[in-house]
Amino acid sequence: MTQKSLSKWLKGIIIGIALCGFVIYGLVLPMLGRDLADANPEFAYWYMPWLVILWISAVPCYLVLYNGWKITTQIARDNSFSEENARYLKYICILALTDSAYFFLVNLVMFFLNMNHPSILLASLFIDFAGVVVAVTAASLSHLVLKAAEIQQENQLTI
Repeated sequence: MTQKSLSKWLKGIIIGIALCGFVIYGLVLPMLGRDLADANPEFAYWYMPWLVILWISAVPCYLVLYNGWKITTQIARDNSFSEENARYLKYICILALTDSAYFFLVNLVMFFLNMNHPSILLASLFIDFAGVVVAVTAASLSHLVLKAAEIQQENQLTI
């Protein structure tokens, strides 16, 4: 597989993830929330705050996809191991940690405001854990890509 075809596949995957995110955040969550609010009128006042919270949590996810797109562009240029890609991966790490921290803190605040159920708070810990896993993976890849870029640069200077 060539670098350009790999890049095209990765860009296709990024577009697919972005479309799935749009369907989930833009259609499924509002419909599911509205159905839950209609079925349980005592929780109807939870609908909009939670929907806004979830939409805000989508922003870092799309920024991660944007940085992933930049990485695939570098892969297409046969520049996979570069300081630039290491920096993009570091941004992905920071965004994933930020989103995980945001989601955890918001769940905690909503719990204390009596707008969250304890089981939802516990379930959100799995989502937070997944975000931390993405952050650690991105940080590790950033470190490895940076080391590979340094080795590649040293080899280019060697006669």
